[in-house]
Amino acid sequence: MGKTTRTLLAAALLLGVGVPSAVAADPAWAVPGSGTPAVVATPASSPASPNLSAVIAGLPRADATAALVRVGGTEGSWRGAAGVRDLESMSPAVADGRFRIGSVTKVFTAATVLRLAEEGRVDLDRTARSYLPELIPGRYATVTVRQLLDHTHGIPAAALPRRTVEEAYAHRFDRYTAEELVRSATAQPREFRPGTRQHYRNIGYTVAGLIVERVTGTSYERQLERLVLRPLGLRDTYAPGASPLIAGPYNHGYQTMRLDDGTTGPRDVSVWGQTDAWAAGDLVSTTADLERFTRALFAGRVVRGPLLEEMFTLPKVRDAKSGDPAAYSVGLSMKRLGGREVWGKTGGRWGFNTAVASTRDGARTLVYAVNSTDAKGEDMNPTALGLMVAAYGLPE
Repeated sequence: MGKTTRTLLAAALLLGVGVPSAVAADPAWAVPGSGTPAVVATPASSPASPNLSAVIAGLPRADATAALVRVGGTEGSWRGAAGVRDLESMSPAVADGRFRIGSVTKVFTAATVLRLAEEGRVDLDRTARSYLPELIPGRYATVTVRQLLDHTHGIPAAALPRRTVEEAYAHRFDRYTAEELVRSATAQPREFRPGTRQHYRNIGYTVAGLIVERVTGTSYERQLERLVLRPLGLRDTYAPGASPLIAGPYNHGYQTMRLDDGTTGPRDVSVWGQTDAWAAGDLVSTTADLERFTRALFAGRVVRGPLLEEMFTLPKVRDAKSGDPAAYSVGLSMKRLGGREVWGKTGGRWGFNTAVASTRDGARTLVYAVNSTDAKGEDMNPTALGLMVAAYGLPE
């Protein structure tokens, strides 16, 4: 069965029953405690709310331990929280808890770069090497800032010691500098001629973060705060830097992996260094902050005018692996769900899956944080997929 077929089948099942029974009844993944915390939701005013409730009912289960969801826009609103804070206490999930947003960070980074372009400090058509001549070698001399942001640069991933989740866990406290990651990536042959194909990679956003620092003379984090977080009042969104901790209240993240006794089961992976992700994926946030950011972004209150259209323009190239038309713009991606275009971004760090999404007109927005037990797996997490389908409809 192909991946597309599996995804559609899972989506259909999830839309009807919340989660496939084979997952919900998995006997190999047992949790302590008695009873299952119920779904806690605001009064429903969204047409999708019954399906949304069904998707997160019954947490914790094999694929996820908690979920926080917000649907908004002119078509109605709904908020829900389900699952547990942790598998030891089995206390109800913290509805306003913080979580790692993974690659949703790229939307913030793209917005920061575009704001600097608005100020005349960054030129999207200028090469990365012209900003960072000592770091970008000649084989990547033609890569532009726009190509960094829309994944058409052809730079491979940095070489990191994490072929398996167990190996990644063993290296979870390793620290990397952005320069180290860029040198590791650009020391390798390019994947394709820049601007001719698309391959989703973190490394372009790592280079973009360094360009932010070069043109401003200050840190990426300071510019993110100045241009995005502070103007929107996003007080619960922050970059963790070298700290492996999540500051403030949060629901623990778990990953199914081989344990010390040789068995397979959930391991708490909440404490994990994020320096390998940085401007591509290290931010921590809340569903309230992400909803506010998404609504402001799509309304043109973060990036404005022609520069905002960069976020809603797909490059006219094909994916380097599948051959499908490019799906990623500057910062966002697009899928057709339920007969309309839905723009947004998903993110995954060990133990956490996140997404922000909206129709272009802002009629329906979706933000979710799912504490997935295989957040970086090949296929989309069943609970996360179910939320996307319940909010927007089946993929086309």
